Amino acid sequence: MSQVPPSISELTLAATPNAVAWARRHTVDILQRWHFPAKGIEVARLLISELATNAIQHARPAAPSATTSIESVSPGTIVLRLWLTHCGVIISISDHDPRPPTPRASDSSATGGRGLLLTEAMANRWGYYPTQLHPGKIVWAEVPTHPTAALGEPGVGSPEITPLMMGQVLTALRDL
Repeated sequence: MSQVPPSISELTLAATPNAVAWARRHTVDILQRWHFPAKGIEVARLLISELATNAIQHARPAAPSATTSIESVSPGTIVLRLWLTHCGVIISISDHDPRPPTPRASDSSATGGRGLLLTEAMANRWGYYPTQLHPGKIVWAEVPTHPTAALGEPGVGSPEITPLMMGQVLTALRDL
């Protein structure tokens, strides 16, 4: 008797910088187990990296006050969820910051601020909604089973930088 793999995965991580790498590894592992196409896995890996990085930056508790000891302040958590749909996979990250995600227009020399712009370019659709049980939000994106060729392939003889290429470079820089 063979088992059907579950179509939902959830992973809770401490909101620390190394959680982004764990979120990427988990996403790749689960999508490979689900036999998701390789190009779709790469897009999901990049989007999880962006969403997890944003969540970690905003999930941290406020700085300790004079009456709070540093030992009693623990990092927040983020929750990564993946679930298959008929046209792809939904990836989501929840954090404890109720403020909505806001794409920023950044200049070319900025070191950050492109995550949601990449998400917008690479996902079929994305959004957020507030959590019910505690203050916070869930940011989600739908990764298509077969991302469009235009997403990752510049035109013939064109030095154009594609969203997929930019995401791969940003992820590699974070891994350094």
